[in-house]
Amino acid sequence: MTPFGRLTGTAAPLPEENVDTDIIFPARFLLITERHGLGRYAFHDRRFAADGSEIATFVLNRTPWRGSPILIAGANFGSGSSREQAVWTLLGHGIRCVVASSFGEIFHGNCLRNGVLPIILPEPIVVALMASAQDGRIFVVDLDAQVIASEGLPPLSFPIDPEQRLALLNGWDETDLILNARGPDIAAFEDRQCRDQPWLYELEVS
Repeated sequence: MTPFGRLTGTAAPLPEENVDTDIIFPARFLLITERHGLGRYAFHDRRFAADGSEIATFVLNRTPWRGSPILIAGANFGSGSSREQAVWTLLGHGIRCVVASSFGEIFHGNCLRNGVLPIILPEPIVVALMASAQDGRIFVVDLDAQVIASEGLPPLSFPIDPEQRLALLNGWDETDLILNARGPDIAAFEDRQCRDQPWLYELEVS
C-alpha cells in the first residue's frame, strides 16, 4: 500500500451517525471485481441522482470539499457489513483519513490494512473539528507526530497502535510487519533448516 505521511487539505464534514458500509459502497456494486476505479462509487447514492447527475447538496460535490483527503464523520462510521470495498472506494476517491468518535470494528481494521488512517477522538473534540471542517478550514494530519491540526484550533494528538503506525508510515502489509519484527529469526531458522534438511531446498529437475 502507499505509505502514509502527512496530509494537508480541507476536511469534508459528514456529521451523520451510523453511516454504514452500504452507504459508503452500495451492495449492488459488489459484483465489480476490479479494484481500480472504485472511487467513482464512493457514497454513490448520496452523490448522484437516478439520472446520473450530481446531487449538488452532498458535501463531496461541493466546494471546497470536492477532493478533500480527510473526512470528519459522525459516530459509528463504517458499521454494517464487512465489505472491504467500502475502504477501497474511499481510497479511490482520494480519502486517506477518517476522523470519528467510533468506527465499525471490521471497517476500522480494513482501513489500517489498506492505507486509510482512522482517527478515534472523543466526541467533543470531533464536534470542534467538524465545525472547523464546515468552515472550510485547512487541516494537517501528521502521522509521524500523531497530530491533527486545523486553523483556529490547537494541535491535537491522537492514539494509534505503534505497530499499525509503523505499517502505515512505511506502506507495509502484515507480512512486511512480520519480516520487520522477526526477520533475523526467520533467516536463522531457514539457514539451520537448510543445513539439517537440505533436501527441502533441492530444486526439482524435470
